[in-house]
Amino acid sequence: MTKGTLVIAGLGPGQDTLITPEVTEALAMATDVIGYIPYVARIPPRPGLNLIASDNRVELERAQHALQLAGKGHRVVVVSSGDPGVFAMASAVFEAIEVGPALWRDLDIRVLPGITAMLAAAARCGAPLGHDFCAINLSDNLKPWTLIEKRLRLAVEADFAMGFYNPRSNARPEGFGRALRLLQQLCDNQRPIIFARAVSTEAEAINILPLQNATPEMADMRTVVLLGSSTTRLIERVDKPPLVYTPRSVPS
Repeated sequence: MTKGTLVIAGLGPGQDTLITPEVTEALAMATDVIGYIPYVARIPPRPGLNLIASDNRVELERAQHALQLAGKGHRVVVVSSGDPGVFAMASAVFEAIEVGPALWRDLDIRVLPGITAMLAAAARCGAPLGHDFCAINLSDNLKPWTLIEKRLRLAVEADFAMGFYNPRSNARPEGFGRALRLLQQLCDNQRPIIFARAVSTEAEAINILPLQNATPEMADMRTVVLLGSSTTRLIERVDKPPLVYTPRSVPS
């Protein structure tokens, strides 16, 4: 039997030119591409390629299916948007390997990085993550809200710039409102906040405003939210969007 391979690949934020050559090569060699429905839809069909799309709430089952196919000799690529190691499929695959059959540990497995939505959004606006920053997933689907609140409070105390993933879902619309109210209580309300929706696609929309003017309805699950630190600056320009950046140094 031909030895199978498993590649866990990041497709970047949406624009095809932001997919790395390494990922493009892996996709060209694949017999099976597995992922969430809209991500698999980005892969052009071709003879000999099996496209397997599934719902977003079955990550572990998807990982197990990919490992089973690779165990049978298939060349499998599991796709995520952005980077597969940032709130995406790489962790799910390794969770499955840890509790799965020994065969899965012997597979040829590679993780291929991609450009995250957070980094793509930051690049559109300047350099809001130019100094220390953190990323927090605001979904309480796999962790309690108390932990999210604790991490928000500590991130503010440490004065990080912050990137927020999965801010506001249809199933849990109230979570981002709670997070936003907490941040407005703890932070300087003139601190810039960035709502970056569908970055690098035709539907891209960037909204930069003071934290005090932000409302929960400005975000959805296609939005990544960036919040500056206390040192983050805004450079206004005539007839152009402002530039947002966090200086490289912090006064002692």
